[in-house]
Amino acid sequence: MGDHLEKGQHALLNEGDENEMEIFGYQTQGCRKALCLVGSIFSLGILPLVFYWRPAWHVWANCVPCSLQEADVVLLKTTDEFKTYSWKKVMWISLSALSRTSGLTPDHPLITDEEYIINRAIRKPDLKVRYIKVQKIRYVWNNLEGQFQKIGSLEDWLSSAKIHQKFGLGLTSEEQEIRRLICGPNAIDVEVTPIWKLLIKEVLNPFYIFQLFSVCLWFSEDYKEYALAIILMSVISIALTVYDLRQQSVKLHHLVESHNSITVSVCERKAGAQDLESRLLVPGDLLILTGSRVQMPCDAILIDGSCVVDEGMLTGESIPVTKTPLSQMASSAPWKMQTEADPRRHVLFCGTEVIQARAAGSGTVRAVVLQTGFNTAKGDLVRSILYPKPMNFKLYRDAIRFLLCLVGTAAIGMIYTLCVYVLSGEPPEEVVRKALDVITIAVPPALPAALTTGIIYAQRRLKRKGIFCISPQRINVCGQLNLVCFDKTGTLTRGGLDPWGVVPCDQNGFQAVHSFASGKALPQGPLCAAMASCHSLILLDGTIQGDPMDLKMFEATKWEMTISGDDFHIKGMLAHTVVVRPTDSVGQVPVEGLAILRQFPFSSALQRMTVIVQEMQGDRLAFMKGAPERVASFCQPDTVPSSFISELQMYTTQGFRVIALAYKKLESDCPATALMREKVESDLIFLGLLILENRLKEETKPVLEELISARIRTVMITGDNLQTAITVARKSGMVSEGQKVILVEANEATGSSSASVSWKLVEDKKHIPLENQDNYINIREEVPDHGREGSYHFALSGKSFHVLSQHFSSLLPKILMNGTIFARMSPGQKSSLVEEFQKLDYFVGMCGDGANDCGETNSLSNYQFLFQDLAITTLIGVTMNLNGANPKLVPFRPAGRLISPPLLLSVIINILLSLAMHVVGFVLVQKQPWYLMELHSVCTMRNENISAIITSPNVPEKNRSHSPFSSFENTTIWFLGTINCIIVALVFSKGKPFRQPTYTNYIFVLVLILQMGVCLFILFADIPELHRRLDLLCTPVLWRVYILIMISSNFVVSFAVEETIIENRALWLAVKRCFGYQSKSQYRIWQRNLANDSNWPPLNQTSCSDMQGVSYSNPVFESNEEQL
Repeated sequence: MGDHLEKGQHALLNEGDENEMEIFGYQTQGCRKALCLVGSIFSLGILPLVFYWRPAWHVWANCVPCSLQEADVVLLKTTDEFKTYSWKKVMWISLSALSRTSGLTPDHPLITDEEYIINRAIRKPDLKVRYIKVQKIRYVWNNLEGQFQKIGSLEDWLSSAKIHQKFGLGLTSEEQEIRRLICGPNAIDVEVTPIWKLLIKEVLNPFYIFQLFSVCLWFSEDYKEYALAIILMSVISIALTVYDLRQQSVKLHHLVESHNSITVSVCERKAGAQDLESRLLVPGDLLILTGSRVQMPCDAILIDGSCVVDEGMLTGESIPVTKTPLSQMASSAPWKMQTEADPRRHVLFCGTEVIQARAAGSGTVRAVVLQTGFNTAKGDLVRSILYPKPMNFKLYRDAIRFLLCLVGTAAIGMIYTLCVYVLSGEPPEEVVRKALDVITIAVPPALPAALTTGIIYAQRRLKRKGIFCISPQRINVCGQLNLVCFDKTGTLTRGGLDPWGVVPCDQNGFQAVHSFASGKALPQGPLCAAMASCHSLILLDGTIQGDPMDLKMFEATKWEMTISGDDFHIKGMLAHTVVVRPTDSVGQVPVEGLAILRQFPFSSALQRMTVIVQEMQGDRLAFMKGAPERVASFCQPDTVPSSFISELQMYTTQGFRVIALAYKKLESDCPATALMREKVESDLIFLGLLILENRLKEETKPVLEELISARIRTVMITGDNLQTAITVARKSGMVSEGQKVILVEANEATGSSSASVSWKLVEDKKHIPLENQDNYINIREEVPDHGREGSYHFALSGKSFHVLSQHFSSLLPKILMNGTIFARMSPGQKSSLVEEFQKLDYFVGMCGDGANDCGETNSLSNYQFLFQDLAITTLIGVTMNLNGANPKLVPFRPAGRLISPPLLLSVIINILLSLAMHVVGFVLVQKQPWYLMELHSVCTMRNENISAIITSPNVPEKNRSHSPFSSFENTTIWFLGTINCIIVALVFSKGKPFRQPTYTNYIFVLVLILQMGVCLFILFADIPELHRRLDLLCTPVLWRVYILIMISSNFVVSFAVEETIIENRALWLAVKRCFGYQSKSQYRIWQRNLANDSNWPPLNQTSCSDMQGVSYSNPVFESNEEQL
């Protein structure tokens, strides 16, 4: 339905974004709406319930398709694998009130200017705006482009010059009012959901609707006690869920409400600065930042001055981050793409705290509001909590299919029941009740508890180990991980970097290393000054704060940090400038102090940072620090020692972290704020190397060894130097002794030459001359023998990964199959790499700094149902999952699907064994000499011979007080079925290799013992009242022994089958080989292909792209979550 689309009815919302959706236009039709109302009444509310579960059906039933421009209802469908539907009403905003107060007319310049989306959304001449609200975000109808577009943010196409020109002086009051009406309030409002709403939403869950239907049916069949017990279980389950949801709603509300009512200073174009409530902010407003400890109520672009910000709320790391102003460039390119630096260094994010705001000169610190409300970074974080991405694990899909199989089996049973009862001449109402009764027992009442307790217990076990999970559904599939990516610094190695020494250089090359362990003072000069000033440290409340590495570097100089005061006068220096100066312990120094005038902050994309400093009564200087190869590329070639590569390699091969330092003199007549970064970072003089020690954590090697022994691939993704990463990989055991490391180096196309990629074997000791500044790895010329798969590892940089992705995408999966070391990777490249591994069907983890048998139950009575479902099944389901995970990993994965052959065979065999046992019991009881259809107990005649009982004329006649369910067949089947539930629970309770032995689950074992004890007590106790309550008949002791023998035999056979067949891994591997089964996972296919390729890897070769590139695509690709 709805396949035929009218012109303009369909479009894409948020095209290209993660939350992309298809949008369809519909118009409500009165006659259709009336018919749906009548259907809702006659269906007794079932039709609205179906519409609640299927939003698309609601729209298709009530509306007719139309263009989006004419629509009053839109249907939304996500473009991901879930294809989730929702619908929204189209609403209107009227600007007529502004036309009366502010004199706005359709011809007003603010309305006719159609450069911005806000103006294009205003319909003329009635001054109205159409919009929809989807997941807290407003989308207005762009009349010019004919589509819905997000509002509440500045346009992405704006250049830095346009931002300064348009918003540098603030908005007029009229512009502010228009934007407030259209964009809505700047607030992240998370209302506390009323309990009645949560209750209704939970009750309308399909499972509880099914339970309601079942309970009503059971009441009609006089199963009052059982029905009441199920109602009690459901009420408790609903209450706990509603309570949990309510608590989450309250916590989230309290978390965000404090940032919704902040007073800020806003510059209005005509009225100047004025205090304003933060809810009234709109995109384009000009904020004036004063003082310190200011909470940001929105996302804003810094255009004047600098700020030090604590972004711990967003990143989790409370390290001060320096923000620099967006410079006004002549380029018309979007402001985010004007430089290669990270544009986030100009953005103050909502929810972060401005620790320090420093104005440029005598001006103020100004920032333009970029995004408001739920459009902000914090708002996006809150929306991800409110609207989490649904899971689509195959494990859960298999569970749904299992339930459908139960329903299908029950449907067959229902048809059989209908036939039997109709042929036996039962009343129609009785036939219908019995047929429906078979359907109700298809889904066990304890199923929700059994499905959720496992996740709850796993969360608790993880929490006890200090591990917190924000996506509990993923816990069930963590056992499928077969590749783990590690960051290096702080993860494989210790978090802190300790200065080990410096290697200064002059015109003669590198000098002797200065070791900090010697205790000698660092020689004073430009190198020491660079270490003392080239950082992002700040002085806050008398304490130096900032990046730990910067802090260690500064402390090694034995200098001190102060804030400029009356004793430090430099022309053009700002008030409260950070000043560093040597302490008395340093001795004689060439400078009295350095004032840090300006910073170009470090970013992982640039791999460097630069500062402009002013010597007291001296020169103005620029200092740079960063990745050695990057810093060297900005230096005058004659200042870089010829032994640069070999010196660098000497330390990186030992696992040291190496930072290069450089400087230059600047002209003092130009203000520091006016200097462009490109001019400052040119023709530098190379100063030397700072050597930092970064040792492996004690637990790194054992953990990696355990993962490798469990056949879980380990990969390193780091932003550090490539040679350092290779060394750490070797020392940690990620690359074993005897295994080769092959350097993959890819270069972009230059001029007429196309992009190229080369493969070179990394040698540990052999030194070679410098070839280029990006390649400083020792290369071995000879080609080794091609060994088994896994005997070599690829190492490459972020630059090479980018080139491979762009020009050699057909080679990328081959390289990823043995790619182990990825260095100089930016955060974006790290995410891309993980996605590429997922495309190969790897289950990737990232570690860095989240049934009842219908044939049998049809004959059971009220209390028999109650005992089986509550006393047996529910307790087993709740306690079985208490078994913890095995602390040692094994080299194979548990089954990832419920329909895997071993699991299916296990279930089928146990069903057949159980069925055989029940059939034997049912047949044998009828062949017993004491069996009589009119006899309801043999216990009263227990002292007489059985044969006498049969022939005696004094046999008790049928006791009318007995339930119609009472019979020897029912008694035998109930005992067999109930005790068999306990037996199956014990057989199915898996221990090693993935979980701890079953006997360590003390509560579960105790429950089984108690349950078995109660069942045996009922079996052998001759208590008439107990038998009457459970609708059981007393049988001879010998028959009870027979029942135990049948159950014991079933247990022995089940256990033997489980251990010798189901858990026999060698047997299943032999079966796979016999039938030629091969894994269809992409990485397995590539492994097989590469194992048969004698030309792979192509050592000491260089390949060029064909300019057009070859794109690798996986036509059957689904995400790893889809594969589970």
